[in-house]
Amino acid sequence: MLREEVGAKQVADAISVARMSVLNYAEVVSYFVHAGMSKVDIDAMLDPLPIELIPVDKHLARLAGHLRGPTAAVGLSLGDRACLALAKQQGLPAWTADKDWKTIAQAIGVKVVVIR
Repeated sequence: MLREEVGAKQVADAISVARMSVLNYAEVVSYFVHAGMSKVDIDAMLDPLPIELIPVDKHLARLAGHLRGPTAAVGLSLGDRACLALAKQQGLPAWTADKDWKTIAQAIGVKVVVIR
């Protein structure tokens, strides 16, 4: 959505009820830092977004860790697993642009919405 890529409208329509782990929020921030955006501009862009940020506690961290086995075949990162763990924990779909998530969705018990 922030880069106006394919799927941006779907995300914009759903963002008001979105939840994101603070770990995944850090990934978003670091993406824009790596792209050369200033800290001030990143904060100005992200702060107004109506996303509920969820702390990563021991339970969520453990759940993400337990997903390592069933997600290893598609090479998911810790950030990917944190997103999936939060979706699983809260009974919500996980939104992604990564089509590989669909191949493991049933095995981990998470509905996956691929936006493009």
